[in-house]
Amino acid sequence: MNDSQYNIIAEDLLLAVEEAIEDSGVDIDYEGVGGLLTLTFKNGTKVIINKQAPLKEIWVATKFNGHHFAYTDGVWIDKRGGDEFWEFLSKAVSIQAETELTLAAE
Repeated sequence: MNDSQYNIIAEDLLLAVEEAIEDSGVDIDYEGVGGLLTLTFKNGTKVIINKQAPLKEIWVATKFNGHHFAYTDGVWIDKRGGDEFWEFLSKAVSIQAETELTLAAE
C-alpha cells in the first residue's frame, strides 16, 4: 500500500469511528484533528486513536494499554493480540463507557 492509499483507508476508519460513536446513543464526546481522534467518556477516561503514517498503522491508546493495528487483507489487525479493530474497539469502549457497546463501520 502506498502513502496515498494508507491515508484514504486510515481517514475512512477514523470517520467510521466517529459515526459509530454518534450512532451508539451513548454519551461519548469525540474530537478529531489531523489524524488524531480522542474519545472522552463521562468518567473522564479517554481512548485515543491516531494515524501512524510512517508505519502505515493505526495506534489505539486506552486507559489500560496501547495497541498497534496494521492493515492486512482488508482488515485492521492488532499486532499484539491479533484482534480485529472493531472487535477490540467495542471491548475497550464498553469498559470505559461502563456499558455494553458493539461498534462497527456502516
